[in-house]
Amino acid sequence: MELIVLLLTVSLLSCKAQGSSAVTPVFVKKGEDVLLNITRADGLEQVILFSWKFNEKDILVAFVPNNNPTVFPNYTERIEFSVENYSVKLKNLQKTDSGVYTAHGTRVPKELKVAEYKVTVQDPVSPVDLTVDSVSNSSNSCNVTVTCRTQDSHISSTFRCDTQTCSQEGGEQSKVTASGASLKVYLEPNGSIICNHSNQVSWTENKEIIEQLCPRHSDVKQPLKDVAGTVIAVVVSLLFILIIMIVAAVVYHRKRGKYNRENIENTVYEVPQIAATAQTPDQRPTRDVSELSSTYCMVGPHTGTVRSTETRDKPLPESLYAQVEKPAKPLKK
Repeated sequence: MELIVLLLTVSLLSCKAQGSSAVTPVFVKKGEDVLLNITRADGLEQVILFSWKFNEKDILVAFVPNNNPTVFPNYTERIEFSVENYSVKLKNLQKTDSGVYTAHGTRVPKELKVAEYKVTVQDPVSPVDLTVDSVSNSSNSCNVTVTCRTQDSHISSTFRCDTQTCSQEGGEQSKVTASGASLKVYLEPNGSIICNHSNQVSWTENKEIIEQLCPRHSDVKQPLKDVAGTVIAVVVSLLFILIIMIVAAVVYHRKRGKYNRENIENTVYEVPQIAATAQTPDQRPTRDVSELSSTYCMVGPHTGTVRSTETRDKPLPESLYAQVEKPAKPLKK
């Protein structure tokens, strides 16, 4: 079977592929992996042979449906091929792996190009150094000149600040380094000078705070910061006082309500008594002795303070009796 695959791939090398001409650029950091997918999957179920090529001459892998894929010796353990979707994963890419990778499907009587990628492997960019060359102050302005430098390139720029704003002379400065990376220096809206070194797979930067270089520009902004800080402090204080007042009012009303409930519960109401109806002497009926009822009340010795010796020496009665008469019932006729 491998011999058949090899024969077919040899014949593919002599055929001119037809199909998609769109090339997809892909950038990969050195030492990393990349997955190349098939962008045109229709019709692949009818192919008799499928393959991935590098720069249209080196075959990475060949696949005949219902068989195991064949990885060519130069790419053994360097690629992974999926028989489900025909994608290929390139592993641990190096600078020499940069180039065009194409996917081909063969259907009798022609070959179709179903995907094409231009892969560029790049080194990560080197760090940058931002140095301040000069600072000049006048009565109403401040000029700062800086240099943004990498291992193989550099760029300089001047910034001018007045009492209101800062600007960069000539606008953003940039250039392409010898390694193909971009080096630029610019001013951010927050007042930072940025030196940036980047390519498609990595970036690095350094910065300087312009307020630290131009005190006059910083002094103008500082009162605004102080005012903002004072306003915030006042608002926070007022909110704190308002919260305390609300809490105090809630506690006061709760305590007052509790006190009122306790007073209501402790109040003793006098039971009203019905007074006996007064009768005139002519209306008083005759009563039997048996209907009389006696009520006795015993009075004990006085326990209070004795005010005179005469009263203290006289014997006190041990008990007193009083007879209370109940009103007689009316006579029956």
